[in-house]
Amino acid sequence: MATAELARALRSWRGRVHPSDVGFPDAGLRRTSGLRREELAALAGVSVDYLVRLEQGRARNPSTQVLAALARALRLSAAERDVLYRAAGARPPAAGVVPRHIGPGTARILERLADTPVAVFTASWDLVRANPPWRALLGVTGTSARSGNLVWRHFTGAPNPVVHTAEEHDRFGRHLAADLRRARADYPDDRDLAALVADLRESSPAFADRWDDFTIAPRDPERKTIDSPSVGLITLDCDVLTTLDSNLRIIVYTARPDTEDAARLARLRVTHE
Repeated sequence: MATAELARALRSWRGRVHPSDVGFPDAGLRRTSGLRREELAALAGVSVDYLVRLEQGRARNPSTQVLAALARALRLSAAERDVLYRAAGARPPAAGVVPRHIGPGTARILERLADTPVAVFTASWDLVRANPPWRALLGVTGTSARSGNLVWRHFTGAPNPVVHTAEEHDRFGRHLAADLRRARADYPDDRDLAALVADLRESSPAFADRWDDFTIAPRDPERKTIDSPSVGLITLDCDVLTTLDSNLRIIVYTARPDTEDAARLARLRVTHE
């Protein structure tokens, strides 16, 4: 029963997503009003054959990673995402777990900023999505659980193209530790977050010191200098926007008009279109 419901739900949701909404050309004759199967498969990172089997009720027990990818690709709301999980026989993400779901509104914001370096992080600073300008600017190549976590990278000395003075590095670390403390309080049932904190305390004496300091200092908008592998040294305004429904952080890099940094950012856009 669950498999049949999943099949019907996927076909229904696929039919309502307009190709132009997700970056596909809306040209030529289309037998469906929404996305083609191959388009949805490409967006979700699954094979067309597997998607066909899901929509025909022949595939059982899709992984939570596949379900999350389908929810993002189909622009599902949080409530619809939960229906998707239950139809697949999976448990929806719990309220006490760090949200990773990018809702339709946030997805539209990312599309409108397609020529600007933008990335989305969770409340615990796991990288969820980074657009091509962001990846070109910072040289990002992966989003695995630990390599894509900003706090882990900072405190374990991973290569970082952002140029910090010793004082800036320390201040940034204090802010990250405070953010992780907030996330730990907001999402007490998240085992991955608990493991991250425990591993950081063991691996990094600097993090352990910051974790034991309960001071939470105010944060101001920042300017960051980046030694970009694509355009060299560039200084940009860094703004962090927080979504109300899922506590996701949208980081946006912009250049001040009529500056050499603006020219470098424009070159990055052109060379990575």
